[in-house]
Formats: sequence, C-alpha cells, structure tokens
Amino acid sequence: MGDVDIVCLLFDGITALDIVGPYEVLQRLPEADVKFVARAAGEVRTDNKFLALVADCSLADITSADVLVVPGGFATRALERDESLLEWIRAIDTTTTWTTSVCTGSMLLAAAGLLRGKEATTHWASLERLTEYGAIPTSRRVVEQGKIVTAAGVSAGIDMGLTLVARIAGDEYAQGVQLGIEYDPQPPFDSGSVAKAPPAVVEFLSELYSARGLSN
Repeated sequence: MGDVDIVCLLFDGITALDIVGPYEVLQRLPEADVKFVARAAGEVRTDNKFLALVADCSLADITSADVLVVPGGFATRALERDESLLEWIRAIDTTTTWTTSVCTGSMLLAAAGLLRGKEATTHWASLERLTEYGAIPTSRRVVEQGKIVTAAGVSAGIDMGLTLVARIAGDEYAQGVQLGIEYDPQPPFDSGSVAKAPPAVVEFLSELYSARGLSN
C-alpha cells in the first residue's frame, strides 16, 4: 500500500468531533498523510467558538486527494451557497478514491451535485433536506454509494472512518484500529437516535436546531 493522502476540510462553525473522530481513525492507516485545509491557512473556530483548529493549507494549495473528509456544523447551511467552496469540492472529488462526509457535511456534497440520485445520510434534523439536491435520504449510520461515503450525525464519523479503513486496509486492520482507540460504545442512555430518544427530547432539540437554522 502506498501513501494515502487524506484531506480534511475545516471552516469556521465546524463541529469538532465531525473531523476529529474520522481523523483519529484514518490517521492510523499505513502510510497515511493527513492535511487540514481551509479557505486560508490558519485558525478556524468551532461552532461554539470555544475550540480552535488549525489548517496547514489553503484550498488553493490542495488540488487532489485520495480521501476527502467533509465535516458538518451549523455553518454548513450558509456554505451550501458558497460556490467557490462547492467548486473546490467538485474538483477534488474528480481526483479521489473516496469522498466522504460526516453529519451536515453531506449537505455540502449534495449542494456540489455529488449526491444526486444517490442514497445518503446526514444529521437527523437535516435528513429530509437532502431531497432538495436530488439525494435519497436514509437514516442508516453509514451509507456507501460507490466511492462516496456519508455518515450520520457527529459521532457517526468514527464509524465511517472504521468502514473506510476496512475498505482500504482490510477488516482485521480496521478491527485493530478499533481496539487501539478502544471504541466500544456503552452509553448510559439508549437515546442516540431519533427513533429511540424520548419524544420530549426530540422536540427540545428540534426546536433548538430550528432556531439555529439546522433543521429541515
């Protein structure tokens, strides 16, 4: 296996785990070469402004990738109309072996025209909006459609990363990565999907997301 060039998109308003989760998995691939890229090199702030992440490269610096990871966050609603970013995503996609997203990052892939006619997932609060771009919404946690892999909300990026490692390096290697990060979820509540959470919790979060422009 040769070098695997992994490009992780950053932007102001990103949800940190959307990119840190898959990064923590994918950087364990043999010969992984990871680059963080944003509109301009330097610091970006997460959606709550508490955490800074640093891009080493600008969009103009990166013209190809083996793996592209597009994260989500509240900022993606506005970025769906950012034609320069969408054009960059389209251009990088022509070079990739795998084009991936986490959470509402799939809305950017959709806005770029990459999901038309394809099944895809995203955060549950935005799931039906995928139809606006001709995608077929599905609530599966990880959805593979050829070289495009979309993951549901936030923590699903870890599952997506492990799925991709298995495709690239084999199941046994992926299992080793899973053990290495001790990814063995045993949450204190069984409310990690909209199908399982109490209705009052779903209603509360739906109202919160609607106020912040994330929901359908």
